[in-house]
Amino acid sequence: MTAAHPDPQALLRLAVATAHEAAELVRQGRAVAADSVDAKSSPTDVVTAVDTASEQLVVGRLLGERPDDGVLGEEGADRPGTSGVRWVVDPIDGTVNFLYGLPAYAVSIAAEVDGVVRAGVVLNAATGELFTAVAGGGAFVSGPAAPQPVRLGGSRPASLEQALVATGFGYRVEQRREQGAVVAALLPRVRDIRRFGSAALDLCAAAAGRVDAYYEAGLHPWDHAAGALVAAEAGLVVAGLPGRPFAEPLAVVAAPSVADEFLALLAELHP
Repeated sequence: MTAAHPDPQALLRLAVATAHEAAELVRQGRAVAADSVDAKSSPTDVVTAVDTASEQLVVGRLLGERPDDGVLGEEGADRPGTSGVRWVVDPIDGTVNFLYGLPAYAVSIAAEVDGVVRAGVVLNAATGELFTAVAGGGAFVSGPAAPQPVRLGGSRPASLEQALVATGFGYRVEQRREQGAVVAALLPRVRDIRRFGSAALDLCAAAAGRVDAYYEAGLHPWDHAAGALVAAEAGLVVAGLPGRPFAEPLAVVAAPSVADEFLALLAELHP
């Protein structure tokens, strides 16, 4: 491999090792997380000192190994790099869950090569469950209870009416009002709705078949870069609204058996 085309498996190994270090920092910081909390885009959009420390650790480890790479992080890391590789980092995806001690908050690290995500890691810091994927190599889950990686393959609901759907909400009041109206219209047409509070883990839940579909508006690259690769490599349909790219403005993943119908319904509900 040339420097411009690094081995995705090598990038994955670095991401996994770094995510484990960051997750340990996050776990150790949980007890004092509420001691230092700031608001970002709204009073409900929060960041803790642990988010910042986790991002600093991740960026330091990645650039320590690969100093010519670029980085984009939720908490401000932004560097173009010269190698063709850019790391997309969410140091704690699910910060509100982290604050409240709800066991769904993750370190998410993706490696882009020439603008395309080639490797991704989502590590639930609360449970130790690890989701990984390499482009063309499948998606896997492992964890303390099952250390041997298990390949992910999503689900196959028989109909949209039998599909369990996950979603999430933005932070601005008006955006939430609009998203609530969509959920109200969607709920009678699916099995049920789930809201876990971490986009990265929602995407991985769909990959694992724990939900049949997921959609959310207003995501940033650090929210979905790793998780969307996991979902795609698990065989899910990863798409935006008809004629629109993924996550611009809507991110959608769905089991193939219901994807067309689900996308059509979302297009109807998002005029």
